[in-house]
Amino acid sequence: MQYFPPALEKLVEQFARLPGIGRKSAQRLAFFVLSLPEGEAAEFAQAIVEAKSAIHCCPVCQNFSQGDGLCPICQDPKRDESVICVVADPKDVMAMERSREYAGVYHVLHGVISPMNHVGPDELRVKELVARVSAGGVREVIMATNPDTEGEATAMYLSRLLKPFQVKVTRLAYGIPVGSHLEYADDATLLRALEGRREM
Repeated sequence: MQYFPPALEKLVEQFARLPGIGRKSAQRLAFFVLSLPEGEAAEFAQAIVEAKSAIHCCPVCQNFSQGDGLCPICQDPKRDESVICVVADPKDVMAMERSREYAGVYHVLHGVISPMNHVGPDELRVKELVARVSAGGVREVIMATNPDTEGEATAMYLSRLLKPFQVKVTRLAYGIPVGSHLEYADDATLLRALEGRREM
């Protein structure tokens, strides 16, 4: 039995398609949108349509960019173009930028190699990365994919691919989070922490 009018049911279904949103959360969001004044609801819908049509991939780093031009990071003359940080998704760029410590540029793959999900290197922005490195001027490529099986496989694949270009390929160090206790760390995390140790 359908409890909602078909239009509301459709709205709930659309919200439920978003990652991390279950049926109950989707219902809450749908009811919230319905409670908005007509003008605000129209603005919300228009923002989605505009973002979809205006946002494209930067021709250099493949991060999100407005229009067909370069993204703000690639336009910034203060960024060190000789260091490229490779990330899986545009949201990872935002995470790296929050540290305010990284001054290089990025390359966004738009995913990771995942045989289970039928995602191979050809579905990612790998060719664009190889073209950037082969053009010269790059001294280091930092692999900043997640430390899970797919992220590790992607990093290994890319490092082998970039080896012939004589560029330094590094991997982000992973280890014990600040504020946590050693006794709760798993074996893989402890191993990473030991491998990534540095002189004090």
